[in-house]
Amino acid sequence: MKKTRHGFSIGIERFGDDFFLSLKVVGKLTHEDYNKINPMLDSALEGVKDPKLKVFVDGSELEGWELRAAWDDFKFTLKHGSEFERVAIYGNKKWQKYGSKIASWFISGEIKYFEKAHDALAWLQK
Repeated sequence: MKKTRHGFSIGIERFGDDFFLSLKVVGKLTHEDYNKINPMLDSALEGVKDPKLKVFVDGSELEGWELRAAWDDFKFTLKHGSEFERVAIYGNKKWQKYGSKIASWFISGEIKYFEKAHDALAWLQK
């Protein structure tokens, strides 16, 4: 049986009500991946009135989602979409660029796709 690497690495920094969230996504995400990460994110945001999230997503090793995982991602975005101030998606696949445009329909803040990580991080710091 071949084992494949997949999942999230997460970093959360908080400055008052401002959050900087760093996500590295790898492989093909599963429902189980979201069952692990969503409670962590919900817990980090719990009790904060009107949190402001700046998010860096490193999708350079992302291969996609299982169908149920894509639904989990969509539900999380609907739940927290109004809390995102800026989302920078760093990737290297054309479908990620199109996906970031679709995601912008569900997020109140700005979302932008980058092919260079340092450009994404610089944009978040503006």
